[in-house]
Amino acid sequence: MDSHFFAYMYRLRFIERWSLMRNVVRENVAEHSFHVALLTHVLCTISNEIFGNNVPTDKAVSAALFHDATEVFTGDIPTPVKHHNPDILANFREIEHLAAGRLLQMIPEPLRHMYEPLIDGKKTSTDYTIFVKAADLLDAYLKCVTELSAGNREFGVAKKQIEKSIQQLNMPEVEYFLQHMAPSLEKTLDELTD
Repeated sequence: MDSHFFAYMYRLRFIERWSLMRNVVRENVAEHSFHVALLTHVLCTISNEIFGNNVPTDKAVSAALFHDATEVFTGDIPTPVKHHNPDILANFREIEHLAAGRLLQMIPEPLRHMYEPLIDGKKTSTDYTIFVKAADLLDAYLKCVTELSAGNREFGVAKKQIEKSIQQLNMPEVEYFLQHMAPSLEKTLDELTD
């Protein structure tokens, strides 16, 4: 039996994000997943190295890589649509769960148990889930920052909403990142090389 799982994972590059917004730079789900994995890694590293915690970075980064895997079937549903009302959100979560089941069926049985906690987040909540969520929000925030830096005011309201969500996390790791690393993303290449 052929496994089509990775063929579908590679198709995440065709799923466009921010589809309701005018974008200076387009972004797809594969790029987003890579960025979320990078951000998860740095948040876990900050937690461990700066704040003396023991977050399982490798597990968190693996979860980040697959956090939007189901979007290969569902597409990227814009946040205002998803969160319009509780019924829509509940129905969407059920659709995500069904999409996860479909993906899991594509993985050869001896490997499936390794991918199940990564793909079907509904079944698994861990101590590092918050780092993936924070990285997901940070990536959205950084998208807004870079779009605004390019003169695209379309992302002004989204940036303010995401800043509120980030503050509600109350994570010192995120604050550290925002203070020491995020400002560089507003700079031009010439400013970075000075």
